Amino acid sequence: MAERGNISIHAQNIMPVIKRWLYSDKDIFLREMVSNGCDAIAKCKVLARSGKVPQEDDYRVDVIVDSEKGTLKIVDNGIGMTADEVKRFIAQVAFSGAEEFLKKYKPEEGENSGIIGHFGLGFYSAFMVSDKVTIDTLSWQPGEKAVRWESEDGMSYEMSDSDRTQRGTTITLHISREDEEYLKLWTVRSTLEKYCSFMPVEIYLSEEKPLEEPKEGEEAPKPREPEKVNDTHPLWLKRPADVTDEEYREFYHKVFHDYDEPLFWIHLNAEYPFNLKGILYFPRIRNEFTSGEGLVKLYNNQVFVADNIKEVIPEFLMLLKGAIDCPDLPLNVSRSFLQNDGYVKKMSAYITRKVADRLVSEFTEKREDYQKYWDDIHPFVKYGCIRDAKFYDRVKDAILFKTVDGSYMTIAEYLEKNCPQAADADEDKPEQVVCYASDPKRQAQMIDLYKAQGKDVVLMDTMIDNNFMSFLEYGAGRDDRLRFKRVDAALDGLTEDEQADETVRELLEKKFRKALGQEDLEVKLSSFKSEELPAMITVDEESRRMSEMSRAWGRGGFEMPEKRALTLNQRHPLIRRLAASGDGELDDMLCQQVMDLSEMARSPLESERMVAFLKRSNRILTLLAERA
Repeated sequence: MAERGNISIHAQNIMPVIKRWLYSDKDIFLREMVSNGCDAIAKCKVLARSGKVPQEDDYRVDVIVDSEKGTLKIVDNGIGMTADEVKRFIAQVAFSGAEEFLKKYKPEEGENSGIIGHFGLGFYSAFMVSDKVTIDTLSWQPGEKAVRWESEDGMSYEMSDSDRTQRGTTITLHISREDEEYLKLWTVRSTLEKYCSFMPVEIYLSEEKPLEEPKEGEEAPKPREPEKVNDTHPLWLKRPADVTDEEYREFYHKVFHDYDEPLFWIHLNAEYPFNLKGILYFPRIRNEFTSGEGLVKLYNNQVFVADNIKEVIPEFLMLLKGAIDCPDLPLNVSRSFLQNDGYVKKMSAYITRKVADRLVSEFTEKREDYQKYWDDIHPFVKYGCIRDAKFYDRVKDAILFKTVDGSYMTIAEYLEKNCPQAADADEDKPEQVVCYASDPKRQAQMIDLYKAQGKDVVLMDTMIDNNFMSFLEYGAGRDDRLRFKRVDAALDGLTEDEQADETVRELLEKKFRKALGQEDLEVKLSSFKSEELPAMITVDEESRRMSEMSRAWGRGGFEMPEKRALTLNQRHPLIRRLAASGDGELDDMLCQQVMDLSEMARSPLESERMVAFLKRSNRILTLLAERA
């Protein structure tokens, strides 16, 4: 005989969840349905260990698509429910069956039951995609009848006897017209792969489809076997010592669909003060624009929760790929809770520390290998240092700088070789300058000048480098004596200590200002160690960085000007000629030519200026030919 009733809502339990809303993605309903089946099986295993039900080996959850009937079934052979339990656990929203079961059948100390339900709300996610939901269930308890529960709106229901004969539960979703995509096998498979790839119970996907009638003389087609869609023993549950490098790589390819080899990985395994397991991979970064494509998946007892939750995974670690399983975090939890939870902060700090320690270990024990993949990981390391002072403190001695010649050295190694006075901690010592290039092709001439003096030039040519240099100079990594200067920022070590004639300097400055039409041009006079170079443009490092920043972030076209100077080599014959001769067309052209050649050593000339340079070059050659 049919029995009718109404859903009883525990307002004190459901209202806080409703206010923040439970699910942002509709497809999460399938995770909840399958999780319920896994919970039912986990409960059955607890009873089996206590001898209340027979031990079994074939526990499973089946997901069955029937597009013709418009249904999606989730079938488990777990604990099942009695009629009273259906009324209490299904007809009362937010009454957690898992919570009550654990109170009654508490696992032994240290034993993980694997039961993931917390709120008692997951079942009602089924109504996000269904016009009607039916439950057929048979309890493990002897003498109980099978029960059917049916509802079209999630508020009113009908209960009756069911024809189910085996222990367990079948949930049948009658998919609504607007959600018919969940009647497509590939959609259901991709959703299961997203949320259920590592659930602790075997999950099988199949499709109920009428078999075609065989043609005459042919055998009748066999129904397709159900497809297993999950791995019940993910790699992170194993002890690191029991996992081979090949298994780590196979897991990486399978989970992240990245067919490049990972550089290296970190196996996390903490039991105190929190329970956390996982694997983080350092992916190969092909270029700077792929450096932000990391993917860290967060799981709760092998159930997928979300990608890249920055409250648990520090933001700078989002460049990595990996999986982290933390059973102590609820499946559905607000960001504000995570932000303010001290437990979560400790977990985040632990992950950061483990990553830093692994980097230092790689640098210390495998320096040669570490240098090979430094080009791939350096944006991540530098960004992490800027974002997290504690991370910087741990890895600072493992930070490498690549030179334009392809060698690698730490900042201490660079200063020891190129600035020997850096070893002296006397605060009165001068600045310790690290020379760098941002574009080795355009700055090749100036790089060669430094290399001729035996100085190394490091390469700082990525988007993160300007910020990282400022961080080392003025941020948390501050060293009051350390300064980074681009090869065109100064003439450190390129000039002799030879006094310049101020009268000659003023004369040349006046001549260059007139020829170039730049009344504010600053002209310096020095003695270059290389007599081949007549002049060099230098740009103040700080003003150039500020100018680049204003171009990148400025509003309304505002750009801070650079502080530039033209330094002339008083040893060069051309500069001596200009200082000795009077004004004239040739002198004006030579001044313009010196300026343009100095500019070209830094960056290409703009189109109109390049045309003028070529015309002038031809004119100078003509004049020289006429005088020859």
